[in-house]
Amino acid sequence: MNLLDFVIAPAHAQAAAQGAQGGLFGGGLTGLLFPILLIGVMYFLMIRPQMKRAKEHKAMLEKLAKGDEVLTNGGVAGVVTDLGDNFITIEVADNVRIRVQKGAIANVLPKGTLKSA
Repeated sequence: MNLLDFVIAPAHAQAAAQGAQGGLFGGGLTGLLFPILLIGVMYFLMIRPQMKRAKEHKAMLEKLAKGDEVLTNGGVAGVVTDLGDNFITIEVADNVRIRVQKGAIANVLPKGTLKSA
């Protein structure tokens, strides 16, 4: 006699295993239906919106021009003074310029936002 025989009766465990193999669509297809459904839900709830945001961010970076007021991921706000392929120079105060990567730009602010702050 095994310790598990006190917790789960052997006859009940065997009957449950035999009933689960039949399934609605057969044994093999039922096992694959849930993971396929889960992958589909994950795609529409997580992957697709993230790809859409990445595409919008890339389009925003391509439209950047000198004089645009921007906000970085770190919270630094400034005016774009120079554009490069990978880096952007931002003027954050009078004669204070910093260089950041293009991907670090979070938002393009409306014109006049920094003047009013």
